Amino acid sequence: ISVGIVCDSILSLSSQHPELGKMKVSMVLSLIGYLVVPSDTAVLGRCVVAKKLHDGGLSDFEGYSLENWVCLAYFESKFNPMAVYENSRSDFIGYGLFQIRNHDWCDHGRNRCHMSCSALLNPDLNKTIECAKTIVKGKRGMGAWPSWTLNCQHSDTLARWLDGCKL
Repeated sequence: ISVGIVCDSILSLSSQHPELGKMKVSMVLSLIGYLVVPSDTAVLGRCVVAKKLHDGGLSDFEGYSLENWVCLAYFESKFNPMAVYENSRSDFIGYGLFQIRNHDWCDHGRNRCHMSCSALLNPDLNKTIECAKTIVKGKRGMGAWPSWTLNCQHSDTLARWLDGCKL
């Protein structure tokens, strides 16, 4: 269904029932605003992510399987290397595929990865992988990401993250 068809239908309905039409126009336009995704959004496929992480040297890096990394990427950003999430409750911003936090890892904080936060928003993933390696070398390992601990650490279905992928 195209946005044009939806709008034409709404306009037709609103001419027949003005009160009902106004309310529906408002609701549908709000819904369309949430559903329309910018065309430059760079959500990557699962196997594309797996290949890039593998090529970047994350397979078995610090003892963590590639499946763990792909699982983490899914639960942090749904494979969107351009994702930026502002967590106002915990006062941090997460950047990129692994939602790397600004307070410790990039230029808006301690900058332990020695890079700008915007460098983590690149679909080539080179800077993201470089920073993730720095993070996982720390005492918490992949435990630095709460989503990994909750969703990947003790999963008995990690193999599914690489199903059908050619590395």
